[in-house]
Amino acid sequence: MFDGILQKFADRAPTTVMVRGLLEQLLNAERLDAWFACHSGRQYTRKILFSSLVGLLLQVVCRTQASVNAAYRTSGIAASIVAVYGKLKGVELQTSQGLVRFIAEESAPLIDSLQGARAPLLTGYRVKYLDGNCLAASERRLKPLRASAAAALPGKSLVVFDPRLGIVADVFPCADGHAQERRLLGEVSATVQAHDLWVADRNFCVNSFLCAIARTSAAFIVREHAQFASKPLEPMRRVATSPTGEVFEQRVEVTSSTGETWIWRRIQVKLQRKTRNGDSALTVLTNLPAEAADAVTVTALYRSRWTIETAFQKLEGHLNSELDTLGYPQAALFGFCLALVAFNLYAVVMAALRAAHPTVNVDDTLSEYYLAAEIANTTEGMIIAVDDADWARFANASREELCALLLALAARVDLVKLRKTTRGPKKPRTPKTKYKGKTHVSTAKVLAGT
Repeated sequence: MFDGILQKFADRAPTTVMVRGLLEQLLNAERLDAWFACHSGRQYTRKILFSSLVGLLLQVVCRTQASVNAAYRTSGIAASIVAVYGKLKGVELQTSQGLVRFIAEESAPLIDSLQGARAPLLTGYRVKYLDGNCLAASERRLKPLRASAAAALPGKSLVVFDPRLGIVADVFPCADGHAQERRLLGEVSATVQAHDLWVADRNFCVNSFLCAIARTSAAFIVREHAQFASKPLEPMRRVATSPTGEVFEQRVEVTSSTGETWIWRRIQVKLQRKTRNGDSALTVLTNLPAEAADAVTVTALYRSRWTIETAFQKLEGHLNSELDTLGYPQAALFGFCLALVAFNLYAVVMAALRAAHPTVNVDDTLSEYYLAAEIANTTEGMIIAVDDADWARFANASREELCALLLALAARVDLVKLRKTTRGPKKPRTPKTKYKGKTHVSTAKVLAGT
């Protein structure tokens, strides 16, 4: 399949070769710098190429280097570390957003060509989950923050997740860590297309946003906010029983700020068990026609939005998505967006694994934690051992050739080695009643019963 040392890595660490091959195809230096030249605003390239900056920070995001400084020492960048940090803080938000969109647009046809996409959740609609993400507090390295007792929030963003492809389709970054997420909904509205189905929590139950979706011949399923104004056109009527409780439905009238009137559906589930927030009922609004989705289907689609929260957990657990050493908002958000880029590359790998192992439920049995760990542990050695010229096959491959390479590599993956470790049901916590009043005990004496 390959020559020399690269073949050994293909045999023993095929997922690492897949990721590096995708990087060579989608993020090779020449292509990336050409993209940056077309999409950058005020920022320019002098000593530090944009591709060098992406390559350096991706190593930190993917945990192959412990810090920006550690990655810089091996990067070969002909500029000081101060210049690198200065370049990072100057990356414009539109550049970070554009890079995520670029990789999402490149990943989507790859996943479809691999035939590794999941089945649509609702026929005739592109389901999109929308949720917000607030970056964790950064270290107080910046001089204006050193005397601050309050945590420093470097920014937040809205993230759009495509569950069929398993990728982050879009991101809307904001440098103001205190900004209300609803402030970004105007930017989201501009991206809505016909036959989209937007699924979101009640924080996004905003009249202007929902009406913008309806005007575009798209659909939504949004949990109703207590402050949302609507006029019931009929009493709530019981329509079904779902696994989570009794389901009720009614038609409501909603008027936009421009005077337009819409007739939508309010669907409520009286829950058998309260939510963790103590809610005994779940109420959602939708403009989906009843013939497209009945009330039970609508509530099931809303409950499926937890997938995006799982994606955030994977970003935090498998990738270094929130670099607390990057205090400047543009730098921190650039790091987060590169984590989204890496997430999408992993999604292509997962799609190839699903296609190469059709008899295995890869999504339920393969641990993405072990997958990310294997890639992080073997990448550095592969960079040292394999010549750059050996990757030209990936960089110059057509989509069909790249898919063939990915499928061949995916077939070599030992899924048993990467399977999830399942645990049994949690046992009740044992009450700590022994040795009260003592500061410590000897473990050996306790085990011996003395």
